[in-house]
Amino acid sequence: MNGTLARRSPGSTLKPFIYALGFDQGVLHPQTVLRDVPTSFGPYTPENFDGKFLGPITATDALNRSRNIPAVWVASQLHSPDLYQFLQEAGISHMASEEHYGLALVLGGGEVSMQELASLYALLVNRGVLKPLRLNANDPQSAGTRLLSAEASFMVMDMLRQHERPDEATGAQPAQVPLYWKTGTSWSFRDAWTAGSFGPYVLVVWVGNFDGSGNPAFVGVDAAAPLFFQIVDAIEAEHRGLVDRSRRPPPGVARVEICLASGALPNQWCPQKGTTWFIPGKSPIRASDVHRPIMIDDATGLPACPPYAGKRVHQEVFEFWSSDLQQVFIDAGIPRRKPPQNPDCTDAGALEGAAPHITSPLRGSAYVMRLQQLDRQRIAFNATADADSRTLYWFVDDAFVGMSSPDRPLYWQPPMAGTFRVRTVDDRGRSDERPLDVRLVE
Repeated sequence: MNGTLARRSPGSTLKPFIYALGFDQGVLHPQTVLRDVPTSFGPYTPENFDGKFLGPITATDALNRSRNIPAVWVASQLHSPDLYQFLQEAGISHMASEEHYGLALVLGGGEVSMQELASLYALLVNRGVLKPLRLNANDPQSAGTRLLSAEASFMVMDMLRQHERPDEATGAQPAQVPLYWKTGTSWSFRDAWTAGSFGPYVLVVWVGNFDGSGNPAFVGVDAAAPLFFQIVDAIEAEHRGLVDRSRRPPPGVARVEICLASGALPNQWCPQKGTTWFIPGKSPIRASDVHRPIMIDDATGLPACPPYAGKRVHQEVFEFWSSDLQQVFIDAGIPRRKPPQNPDCTDAGALEGAAPHITSPLRGSAYVMRLQQLDRQRIAFNATADADSRTLYWFVDDAFVGMSSPDRPLYWQPPMAGTFRVRTVDDRGRSDERPLDVRLVE
């Protein structure tokens, strides 16, 4: 039996392609700060492998630490192609319909063979060009088909290069040539993977049972990664001086300065700055708004109400985190200095913050409800809000339906099927809205 042709769940080994597609579609760059927080994508509520949430995390760390929530969020932003369409274009065979997988495809909900996975990782090495897999040096070369840009492929490879090799994985000397690698573990521990490249080679390691039975020991980083590194070390020991061509940046990328806390362009109050790879004309551009100054009244220690003429005030800079990230900091026991508020004035010396962002209902999803149980079914209205927001007011088709704090949902019972317009307004007058499609079934 040729195990390299057997179709298996790839676990998290497809995540690099989510990020590459996101780079090409202007969704993010390698240092974009993503949210690793409890999140529902319509009826789909993914969890992380360790059951924990890390809060704000860069795209690079999210990929190399294999965080599920950020990857699913990036996948939810993709269009033309999304991951399913990309895999179809890459020749992944015997796939069910796109509706069958949904966003679960991101976390290994489909099936690929080892050879198909190897061809995908070779695509990254070949700067976005898909070529027939060459199993022998004498196999003919092919011009191939471009599926990703050279810039997006390079940026993902640079992210994977930063994936630290576990010290306990091997007792051998670390490889001298850079490694680009990603692990994966399928549901029920049926498949443990490590896939990647080094020098001129692409290497895929799978550990599992041919009958598909699971084993708690089949975890990618514990079962497949040690063998991956041993093979790399053995090949490098036999073939000294392997050449790495993947680190040369293509001409279409540039380095730009960012604020490390937000991953956005630094404003004048950002205390720590760094750099990231950036695709001019594609990568998202916005100014960071995490750090903002507040005029503080010397006498009360509260934000001063304008105008400030004749008052003794001073300026302090605070971090303004959205409500979902604030809750993660609280749960993790990470102290954060919250921006003070002054109930006596609504414009107490701070710069304008971000508008609320509705996270439920999910944009583009239809909510299906049973006719017999309509009076007992409710839809959760949730939104992330700026740190200076205290209350969210909810409207459906301009009718006020209730209010909530930013860290609590409001539950609404639809009176009938139809398309509604849901809008939330915070106590600073900033708003967000989206359509809601409710369908009834018997």
